[in-house]
Amino acid sequence: MPRYLIEVAHPEERVACLEVVQIFLQTGSHYLGHCDWGCMDGVHKAWITVDVDSREDALRILPPLFRARAKVVRLEKFTQEMVDAMLSPEGVRTGESLPQTSIHLPG
Repeated sequence: MPRYLIEVAHPEERVACLEVVQIFLQTGSHYLGHCDWGCMDGVHKAWITVDVDSREDALRILPPLFRARAKVVRLEKFTQEMVDAMLSPEGVRTGESLPQTSIHLPG
């Protein structure tokens, strides 16, 4: 089953944080009890990862008020075999290759 990261941002004011949490509490949202909030570190967002069938199913977890501005990202784990297959001549021909980028790691 696909895994999605749901991100909900809200205004930085303390009262906005409390209003968002209150809305989640009042709606009985599953999201509130399982998400991580960045407010105490100055990042006014909440995140949760869920295993659901589709992006639309992920959005339905949220109270309706937050669905339009939520970000939903499908997450993947790559294995070396997957990367090798995407970089093979066959993968390149089918468009399955990764973008050509240079990665510079600190070191």
